[in-house]
Amino acid sequence: MNRESNNTQKQKLTGEQIAEHNSRESCWVIIHGKAYDVTEFLPEHPGGPKIILKYAGKDATEEYEPIHPPDTLDKYLDKSKHLGEVDMSTVEKEEKEEDPDEEERQKRIAKMPILEQCYNLMDFEAVAKNIMKKTAWAYYSSGADDEITMRENHSAFHKIWFRPRILQNVKDIDFSTSMLGTKVDMPFYVTATALGKLGNPEGEVVLTRGARKHNIIQMIPTLASCSFDEIRDAAEEGQTQWLQLYVNSDRNITKRIVEHAEKRGCKGLFITVDAPQLGRREKDMRSKFSDVGSNVQNSGGDSVDRSQGAARAISSFIDPSLSWDDLPWFRSITSMPIVLKGVQRVEDVVRAIESRCVQGVVLSNHGGRQLDFARSGLEVLAEVMPVLRERGWQDRIEIFVDGGVRRATDIIKALCLGAKGVGIGRPFLYAMSAYGLAGVDRAMQLLKDEMEMNMRLIGCSSVDQLNPTMVDTRGLSMHTTGVPSDNLSLYNYDPLAGPKEKAEDPRGQDAPKSKL
Repeated sequence: MNRESNNTQKQKLTGEQIAEHNSRESCWVIIHGKAYDVTEFLPEHPGGPKIILKYAGKDATEEYEPIHPPDTLDKYLDKSKHLGEVDMSTVEKEEKEEDPDEEERQKRIAKMPILEQCYNLMDFEAVAKNIMKKTAWAYYSSGADDEITMRENHSAFHKIWFRPRILQNVKDIDFSTSMLGTKVDMPFYVTATALGKLGNPEGEVVLTRGARKHNIIQMIPTLASCSFDEIRDAAEEGQTQWLQLYVNSDRNITKRIVEHAEKRGCKGLFITVDAPQLGRREKDMRSKFSDVGSNVQNSGGDSVDRSQGAARAISSFIDPSLSWDDLPWFRSITSMPIVLKGVQRVEDVVRAIESRCVQGVVLSNHGGRQLDFARSGLEVLAEVMPVLRERGWQDRIEIFVDGGVRRATDIIKALCLGAKGVGIGRPFLYAMSAYGLAGVDRAMQLLKDEMEMNMRLIGCSSVDQLNPTMVDTRGLSMHTTGVPSDNLSLYNYDPLAGPKEKAEDPRGQDAPKSKL
């Protein structure tokens, strides 16, 4: 049977017909009850052909769903390769092998704490660590190399101490503010994080709904599990969202993404500038994320080493040649405010202002997932703002910071130093992974409650009263400074591990010798 006739016939394809096309020479797969000819796409798949060939002639929906936006095939696979609907009653169901790890995970899920037992953001992380699939946890929780920077992002906040004011009228507390022209109820936003469906079947739209309820901004990630339009459609009228952009080597694709985002009403373009190559995240690599790929941005190469984790597999399209020279081009294709996400030194903040192409920067090291021993965004913030104030430039650009924020006191410290707002990523992923929308809602409410209490205790009734005189930053740049142990964080931290012992062959061959 040829493909042309498949495209025109009304009769559904059968599982037997699909199963015949199970090789590199002719590769068909079933996704959501429809058949696709992906033979010619194999070498272009950013995750490599291996994962597709694993499901050649079979139903790949279960593996495809968490990683790919639902409109991926419509966007990147020619319509002639859409073969039509499949009679799923004729598709042979594969018996899954018993997975002891999964059985144990289900037992842990049955015993997980009730939502009301989570009193802070790190409680959600503890629950998520215990109930998430290992591969998903490895992707969400991993950092670069020895994960020094990832941990420093959090501990940096502990090196700043408050200098509270007393006898202030703090009966009524207002911590609303504005970011890039949008009035928000809290000085934080949901920053972009990839692959939301690894933690929850609904993915990033859960965060959209939570952000709407609390009137905060969500940054839509390039590598979301949901499609961009799906996330925008989940937003209510008047809800502000920003777009995080990994710049594609194909500038036509980049332009199309940016223009579509602006047409759909996005109010900010956050260009990631700290990821010409995604970092070496060894937890993720050890998990051997062999069943995951993403063609959310269509790009070439079947040479991806999938043994090195999800991060490498989904990032082959990112352009390492992105430079300052590209900023005027971005300014020419959009009227959205442009923000550089991932700035890590004073000189680059100054250069960003001098470029006259950008309206903001995010002082960030990508959550400690890129260059290990990059300093925390908070430490860079403490260096940047005095320089800008000295030049009278503090109001020429909006400064955001992300990485390591876990308490309202962290938010307050960043605002005291001059940040317009802070980005929070992993904590909301963990809340979503453990409890869905209810978890995200509670996490945001906990921050709100903490914020109200701590604003009163430091003697400020609104965020515009926060200023550098209210914090002691003398220990911030001393990376050897001792701080009290943060037991909640240490409990959640998943230490790096060495290579595992070779598994015993169930047939008894090549089994490790027993120790005497």
